Amino acid sequence: MRFRHPDGSIVHLAYCTNVHPAETLDGVLAQLRDHCEPVRRRLGRDRLGIGLWLARDAAHALVTDPSALRRLRTELDRRGLEVVTLNGFPYQGFGAEEVKYRVYKPDWADPERLDHTSALARVLAGLLPDDVTEGSISTLPLAWRTVYDQRTAQAARTALLALAERLDALEELTGRSIRVGLEPEPGCVVETTHDAITPLTAIAHDRIGICVDTCHLATSFEDPHTAVDALVEAGIPVVKSQLSAALHAEHPHLPEVRAALAAFDEPRFLHQTRTATAAGLRGTDDLGEALAGDTLPDGAPWRAHFHVPLHAAPAAPLTSTLPVLKAALTRLVGGPNPLTRHLEVETYTWQALPPELRPRGRAQLADGIAAELALARDLLTDLGLKELP
Repeated sequence: MRFRHPDGSIVHLAYCTNVHPAETLDGVLAQLRDHCEPVRRRLGRDRLGIGLWLARDAAHALVTDPSALRRLRTELDRRGLEVVTLNGFPYQGFGAEEVKYRVYKPDWADPERLDHTSALARVLAGLLPDDVTEGSISTLPLAWRTVYDQRTAQAARTALLALAERLDALEELTGRSIRVGLEPEPGCVVETTHDAITPLTAIAHDRIGICVDTCHLATSFEDPHTAVDALVEAGIPVVKSQLSAALHAEHPHLPEVRAALAAFDEPRFLHQTRTATAAGLRGTDDLGEALAGDTLPDGAPWRAHFHVPLHAAPAAPLTSTLPVLKAALTRLVGGPNPLTRHLEVETYTWQALPPELRPRGRAQLADGIAAELALARDLLTDLGLKELP
């Protein structure tokens, strides 16, 4: 979906296909048929943006076989779909029964992360619509915090500088400008937007910026306006923003609140949980850990890294951080000029919701994704952007 900002520039809205995990090119093509095109039809659009997630094997097939890339581009066009952004964070196995800490491997100290991201950039340059010259890729925020030291920090910085050089060369070759954004996430080396400023300033290259995920922003209790203002002041480009909402519990000391939270404690993904205290942010790596006894102080609200559907906040006594998303969006695209032109709804946890909230079949999932995109569309038009055909 495309929108014209009051300054005349085009802002793209997509949804991320990591909600339909597939490891191979054939699986990706099936996603377009079974999920993405039905979502487009529900929205009554001739064209729908999707943020592709390409696992290692799919990306390798596309970058080594020009005919495979042409096949994917043809299928996108045939089904009324377009791609300006990729989710380069998960590497493989995102649809596994247990993902947890595995999603942070390989990290930016591992040469495979550089090779994979470089391959994604080459693929994206070949998938961009004919009238679009800029693409974006979100990526791992350096590494999970427990495996990071001075040696790995230097290796990651070297890899990102090498990536920037490859992206420069790619633009010279193709005329397509691809940028990559570190996506701050709780528990990682770069947990907050503030954490991103020092490493990105050290790299000091406009090809490498930040991806602002509004679920992660909220989970870490960051104020959207303060966070974005700091990025602007530091000259850090906002490459893209993922529109998502976290799980919010206002009174986590109450037994009924803990019982409601326990329904979201599931085995596939990590659900990092945070609370803001007078001494600073406190947290656990997973929701179950927070619920176990007195591990996490419960005198103030908790937020958990669980991407809840934008249009459907959990039932009381829980809610979502949709107000944080709205505030972030206002700051990012509601001003005289957009600070980013790539927006991506990312709710990959539909099948991880409590059983009674999960979609039953493809049709219900398509309905839910379309409803999320419709909400995002309304937020953008409320900010003065005009939806384009």
